[in-house]
Amino acid sequence: MGGFCGVVSKDDCVSDLFFGTDYHSHLGTHRGGMAVLKANGMFHRSIHNIQNTPFRSKFEHDIASFSGKIGIGVISDTDPQPLVMTSKLGTFAIVTVGLLTNIEELKDELFRNNCMQLQYSTTSGMVGPTEVVSALIATRDSIVDGLKYVHEKVKGSCSVLLMNSDGKFFASRDKWGRTPIILGKKEGSMIAVQESCALHNLGYEHVRDLGPGEIVEITPDGETTLVEPGKKMAICSFLWVYYGYPASSYEGRNVEMTRYRCGSALAKRTPTEADAACGIPDSGTSHALGYAHEAGIKFARPFVKYTPTWARSFMPQDQKQRERVASMKLIPIPGLIKDRRLVFCDDSIVRGTQLGKQALKLYSLGCKETHMRIACPPLVYPCKFINFSRSKNEYDLITRRYIRDQEGENADIEKYTNPDGEAYKGMVEYIRQKLNLTTLAFQRIDDVIHAIGLPEDQLCTYCWSGKDYAETGDCYHCPCESEGGECPCKSKKD
Repeated sequence: MGGFCGVVSKDDCVSDLFFGTDYHSHLGTHRGGMAVLKANGMFHRSIHNIQNTPFRSKFEHDIASFSGKIGIGVISDTDPQPLVMTSKLGTFAIVTVGLLTNIEELKDELFRNNCMQLQYSTTSGMVGPTEVVSALIATRDSIVDGLKYVHEKVKGSCSVLLMNSDGKFFASRDKWGRTPIILGKKEGSMIAVQESCALHNLGYEHVRDLGPGEIVEITPDGETTLVEPGKKMAICSFLWVYYGYPASSYEGRNVEMTRYRCGSALAKRTPTEADAACGIPDSGTSHALGYAHEAGIKFARPFVKYTPTWARSFMPQDQKQRERVASMKLIPIPGLIKDRRLVFCDDSIVRGTQLGKQALKLYSLGCKETHMRIACPPLVYPCKFINFSRSKNEYDLITRRYIRDQEGENADIEKYTNPDGEAYKGMVEYIRQKLNLTTLAFQRIDDVIHAIGLPEDQLCTYCWSGKDYAETGDCYHCPCESEGGECPCKSKKD
């Protein structure tokens, strides 16, 4: 995934930048980086590998050498960032968050039309997406036109923070707003972050969330909109279900409170007799609290997570390492397990390997019944819009393996997303048996949407439903919707 922070101040910005970036550490374990613009107009940059050591530990010795009134920082799960680039637009530093699903197409265009050369990383075996984005920007006649061009060309998503050597700072939210950018203000300083939880302890007040596709220039005194936001949004629903931080709010909807409501909905729709409700920590804990409150049963913690050293288990690149992280970080408390009927809430099931092993561990410790309640619908479609999963292909998903085994590779996938259909029920029963669970139930999409509290047409639910209204060529996000006249998208479909 990844997250970023940018600060513009009348005084030195380094402390706020350092801690503001650190508040995004839950979003990535690959690289961390900071860059500041020094008083002499030069950039000072540092990038560290944070796979085995947290961001704060790697950078706390660096910050004494940093000074400047404008800076950007990033937790990156893709390429080393920030990049400092020189072009006809001058010198600028840039960080990005998102997923470029058409990166090969973009590279070919840059080679063909602009005689561009791009750095190839022998470490990652790729050209970094941030480098491609910076090259796209540099093909236009201004930074703003370049950011607009990125919105036009990128498939997937891309949000950007950029500062140039003239001391100008720009924030550009993804065209469809799939990831957030949130602005905060205090006396003499402005901040742009992905996680709003970074604001409070740094003394910033929430100003507003940027709109989808909006581009702003930020100064210590405020912000100016350079490109107006689009009318439609498709922000990722999984922010609230899983990878967003509990203390953060996006579009005015708090993560922790949303998870309580998800748990409550599960208790209403799929009740069961149990002695306690429990969460698979950390994200499942909030869902379990909502479940317990609604069901009128105790909340218990039969698993606790060892947090000082273990990363979130979806982040490591290697599957065996992911499984190792998942098994090592959760420590059982046998006295809360033996002879008990337990309802467990978890955020999602991806491959199913971790949950199956946890169920076996519970039975080995004497658990009588293991009821699993999943806070989102079954993941049936791999996300192609943001980089929150390490799944390499659709058959990493336990749901897709089941569907392939039932119907082959050309199956009708959509029927497996209907919670009232027989195909869906058969898939859930297969997963239940595969994972050795007493009962299993998934959240319904309409309950997730209600828990978040935003209109359905502002949320991306593609990984559950296979539907996304922001797809190129879909009238839902076509400019012609508001401009009137004949619709080119409709003619394409017809």
